[in-house]
Amino acid sequence: MANSASGMAVNDECKLKFLELKAKRNYRFIVFKIDERIQQVMVDRLGEPDESYEDFTSCLPANECRYAVFDFDFTTDENCQKSKIFFIAWSPDPSRVRSKMLYASSKDRFKRELDGIQVELQATDPSEMSLDIVKARAFAF
Repeated sequence: MANSASGMAVNDECKLKFLELKAKRNYRFIVFKIDERIQQVMVDRLGEPDESYEDFTSCLPANECRYAVFDFDFTTDENCQKSKIFFIAWSPDPSRVRSKMLYASSKDRFKRELDGIQVELQATDPSEMSLDIVKARAFAF
């Protein structure tokens, strides 16, 4: 288990599932949560390869923070198939202040455990991570 600067441990399953998403494309997305009781980042949900961005956004809780990675496929203007791995820090306004602080203080260290993140988004409500925003960010990098 890796330790973060905030004292938060990262469950090995987080890194293993991320590697499967990145290398084997076994998952479309992974949602992670911090188990405050044991001070550890855990896998909360795995998205099947055929699940959509809408499936992903609908599984994020409206009043709890989460980290997530999403493997976004797109076609460039030159008609090339590409993929970008997004890291999303989900911190909705109604979530507890303590939870927001915990996720914010652990984010950078956790993100470093996931080698291969290409784009980062932070969102406090669904409009900040709409499909249009994701597309724009994918093309910008």
